[in-house]
Amino acid sequence: MGDVPLFDLVAGGPIYVYMQVADHVAARIEGGDLRSGSRLPSEYRLAREYGVSCGSVRQAVRLLRDRGLVFTVRPKGTFVETF
Repeated sequence: MGDVPLFDLVAGGPIYVYMQVADHVAARIEGGDLRSGSRLPSEYRLAREYGVSCGSVRQAVRLLRDRGLVFTVRPKGTFVETF
């Protein structure tokens, strides 16, 4: 843990914000900061943490689901996939 660099929206270059957020959350999962089976913070909390809109976080979570890294159980939340 702790090997994941801090999120820097400006350093992300010319890619969509939601992709930058998804890539950073994926790095946190791979780095062990977000453990298998653990619940992700709410979209609102992630938006505040990353300094982006809830819509960007929603798209990022959708992308993480598409990548198979997380799954959502309504109304419980979004969880890191068990590997």
